[in-house]
Amino acid sequence: MSYIANTTSDQRKMMEFLGISSIDELFKNIPDSVLFKKELSLPGPLNEMEVLDELAASASKNIVGKASFLGAGSYNHFIPSVVKHICSRSEFYTAYTPYQAEASQGTLQAIFEYQSMICNLTGMDVANASMYDGATAMAEAALLACAVTKRSEIVVSKTVHPAYREVLKTYANGADKKVIEIPIGTGNWELGNGNACVIVGQPDFFGCVVNLDGLADKIHQNGSLFIVSVDPISLGILKPPGEYGADIVVGEGQSLGNPQNFGGPGLGLFAVKEKYLRNIPGRLVGETVDKDGKRAFCLTLQTREQHIRRERAGSNICSNEALCALAAVVYLSSLGAEGLRKVAETCLEKSHYLASLFPSSQLLFPNAVFFKEFAIKLDKPVSEVNKKLLENGIIGGLDLGRFYPEYNNCMLVAVTEMTKKEDMDRFTEILLS
Repeated sequence: MSYIANTTSDQRKMMEFLGISSIDELFKNIPDSVLFKKELSLPGPLNEMEVLDELAASASKNIVGKASFLGAGSYNHFIPSVVKHICSRSEFYTAYTPYQAEASQGTLQAIFEYQSMICNLTGMDVANASMYDGATAMAEAALLACAVTKRSEIVVSKTVHPAYREVLKTYANGADKKVIEIPIGTGNWELGNGNACVIVGQPDFFGCVVNLDGLADKIHQNGSLFIVSVDPISLGILKPPGEYGADIVVGEGQSLGNPQNFGGPGLGLFAVKEKYLRNIPGRLVGETVDKDGKRAFCLTLQTREQHIRRERAGSNICSNEALCALAAVVYLSSLGAEGLRKVAETCLEKSHYLASLFPSSQLLFPNAVFFKEFAIKLDKPVSEVNKKLLENGIIGGLDLGRFYPEYNNCMLVAVTEMTKKEDMDRFTEILLS
């Protein structure tokens, strides 16, 4: 129904019913010292025509149709038309798993297939459906490790996404846990008895594929859990983390059929070994049979905070990204294993072509193996370079100096299968001129 505001008469009747003389009495329990007593600085009301004009004017400021080399966790991958077609169907078009979920077998089956595909991709036993985004998935994984090991220290490499690490610190602070950051370039990690887990990125924030041989054994010998944050597209060609000893695999699933949308919503991937099945946050859909022996699906696990025994819930995650997960499962289904491998190979080939156009001395990590992102050194501020690129119809890469002062005047460059050769040539021409 249309939005109809309460009239003055409506408000008066409600206040008479409640036995109050003013709206302010509804908030009398709030201390006077924290109340905001000024008028909000807001523009006046607009009619529908004026609102549409204002929105159109704002939308015209958006930069669209430009070649982009900006990644750092959100990527411009091709999305097959079938993804939008399926996700837009009314029976699916919600972010929630329906209540009385077993009555919505189609939604549950889609979630079950999503979980199965994430397990296949990551090499893990169980995947939930799902988390808010890659950052919260990683933070929840760390808290799971703390709960399982009864330890309070979280070890994370500084090559993990800086925004993810900030979210991790927020979660850890609220849970009275300690975050220990390992400096970049540290090869021999010294672990202690208080370490609940070790978190690494594969590829890392700089796009580098890390050699993790033997790390899982060292972590497990210390009694800690091994958490790997992944780019799911890379798993089209890289070894699944489950094959090199990961206990928990997390990641941002935006690349799997979800548009960038100004940075959200995301899709938090979360997969674990079977032994941690009852410790995972969020929901898990299982396969069973109905009374007639036919295949059916049900919510097997839903340790959510608003349910009974909420003090024993795995986390405060009280929703899931079901619509984003649906986009991921349609995307993966339409591509298949071979299609995902081709997307990953194309990203790899195109990014290496672009890197080859720069002298090796300009690459920040010239000897690193990388997937679809790499870092370059510039002789001037990144902001200045990006301004010049934008004037030429190109969105430049990320300024690494924002997060790593030691890498001032360095740019993180992202390439996907959507990046055109002529744009890469033009990008290089401008940077090297």
